[in-house]
Amino acid sequence: MKSMSGETRLTQAVRYLICAIMVLVIAVPLYISIMGGFKSMGQLRAEPVGLPHPWYADQYAAMLSGKLGSFWRELSNSLIVGLGTVAVVAVVGTFAGYALGRLRFRLNGLLYGYFQLGLLFPLAVAILPLYLELRGLHLLDTRIGVILPQAAFGLAMMIMLLRGFFKAIPNEMEEAAAIDGYGTFGFLFRIVVPLSTPILATVSVLTLVSSWNNFFTPLLVLNSQKRFTLPLGVMDFMGEHAADWNMILAFLTLAMVPAVLIYVLCQRYIVAGLAAGAIKG
Repeated sequence: MKSMSGETRLTQAVRYLICAIMVLVIAVPLYISIMGGFKSMGQLRAEPVGLPHPWYADQYAAMLSGKLGSFWRELSNSLIVGLGTVAVVAVVGTFAGYALGRLRFRLNGLLYGYFQLGLLFPLAVAILPLYLELRGLHLLDTRIGVILPQAAFGLAMMIMLLRGFFKAIPNEMEEAAAIDGYGTFGFLFRIVVPLSTPILATVSVLTLVSSWNNFFTPLLVLNSQKRFTLPLGVMDFMGEHAADWNMILAFLTLAMVPAVLIYVLCQRYIVAGLAAGAIKG
């Protein structure tokens, strides 16, 4: 018993140590970025890790007021692209997941496997055919040209989670809905979709954050500065102010805030949705 108790304590100590290291790895760069935005260049060179003394809020104020950079325009572009991606993934994924999970037809398994191939291939693999296709459809330098590829690569996860959840819904519920006069779409929208709210919220949040942080697709599609999303805006800002690291750190901090807020506010929905998908699937 003593040896088992000692082993348990050692295991817990190792876990806490690993967690502490992970927290430091994540927290230290965030701390340097946030504090660096409140420093002058002289302070940043002299004490890159220390607290600002005195505090300078001019960089943040200039960016939030629009005098420096294009933060608000790039923020709105990221919101438009992110919400558009979420809408496409949620609608198409719901219909596809319902068809693959509840309807019986010969190519069901084959189609499900085809969709899951999207989890195996990164976007970089399809860069040339994707570019040629968007050019042929005249979607280059447009927001819809960013939304559609992001949605296509986000559908695999949505369909995987929803198919398992829909498939586990008892047939008795569908039969009861049919007795009440609901057809296929009535059962889907009146019963299935409300039951799937945790998973829909989870995948929507993950899709939004993935779109928010996506740099590659906007870089491939967008040319006009007025359509830049935040990741491209960060790159453009760094090019203009390569020597002013305090300004760059301030802009990076502002660009991170929305994604962090989304995670913090929606954390319980993410956990609940993944747990529901794992149990039902």
